[in-house]
Amino acid sequence: MAQAMRRQSVPAISLFATDGKPHPLQDTLVAATLILGTVAFVTGFFDNLHLLSSWTGLIGILTGAYGQFISSTTRERFALILGLGASGFGFYLGMAHGGLFGGWLG
Repeated sequence: MAQAMRRQSVPAISLFATDGKPHPLQDTLVAATLILGTVAFVTGFFDNLHLLSSWTGLIGILTGAYGQFISSTTRERFALILGLGASGFGFYLGMAHGGLFGGWLG
């Protein structure tokens, strides 16, 4: 029995939108979470950069959480989880090294 072949409208390898629709807000949140997570992760290893690591980690956690809430595709969720993990790690190291305010209060 002959079956009609459908052309695939989505490229075989796409980075973000696997459902063929654009997701500009979700893609922006993915990029922001990954960038903030990378900065928080790297700066978390330095004691004197605890303000940067804790604040970028906190903002990365918030953007990643909102991105997870509104994400549409599995690839978006996967990248957001990577960014959330890096943001959380940097945030907690920043908190351990001095916190969000680092002696400004108290």
